[in-house]
Amino acid sequence: MNFATRSLSVRYRPHAARALDRVTMEVPEGTLYAVLGPNGSGKSTLMRALLGTVTPEEGVALVGDRPVHRWKRRELARAVGAVSQRESTAFPISVRELVEMGRYPHLGPLSSMTPADREAVDAALRRCHIEELADRSVSTLSGGEFQRTRIARALAQAPSALVLDEPTASLDIRHEMGILRLLRKSADEGVTVVLVTHHLNLAARFADRLLLLGEGRVAAEGPVEEVFQAPILEEVYGWPLSVRPDPVSGSPAVTPLDDP
Repeated sequence: MNFATRSLSVRYRPHAARALDRVTMEVPEGTLYAVLGPNGSGKSTLMRALLGTVTPEEGVALVGDRPVHRWKRRELARAVGAVSQRESTAFPISVRELVEMGRYPHLGPLSSMTPADREAVDAALRRCHIEELADRSVSTLSGGEFQRTRIARALAQAPSALVLDEPTASLDIRHEMGILRLLRKSADEGVTVVLVTHHLNLAARFADRLLLLGEGRVAAEGPVEEVFQAPILEEVYGWPLSVRPDPVSGSPAVTPLDDP
């Protein structure tokens, strides 16, 4: 499953500035593609456009070479697992029940869970290391535990692609690394992963390609080494930066400098 946009522009209110301004990008099948940029740069809007939940002013968002608005919602839900930046639950529900929701797009209107569905749920719980939380109420979870539960729900769908908006927010180092390694492994197994993140150095370490947005426009796009250039990053983030190879991973690493 590949994604693309062609001169995509989104404006939320008449006469307001565009949240996205003629954004063109390509996400090849089976890659981990990270979307970077400061607050308000259009990252979450791009995710919504790829999922068909905002209407472009101009251009088009493509999912599997098909405009997203031509997908039936149930069909898209089977193909693409999504983790939004924020979510709340309005009624009591256990961790297992929330993860089981990932199987709903595969079930008929009156169908019940099959053994294969239950195995998919169990596998997702294991992959996100939340088996011991399965019977807990979601309302009792920490922020990090809830985040891992939501990612498990997306994995339970067994999708061809994942689109995640800040999936490691609220996670400690161990679980943050666990999720990113899981996403990297998923991409290596053929799942296309679009990851919106603020973590520059982890994006450089795990992603195949990067999109850097600034004020709704594409500031840079391509392999990590092409995007992680100090002048490009300094222009977008408005702060002096040093970019050097990380001594452990070898990938480019950004260090903020003192304000001149």
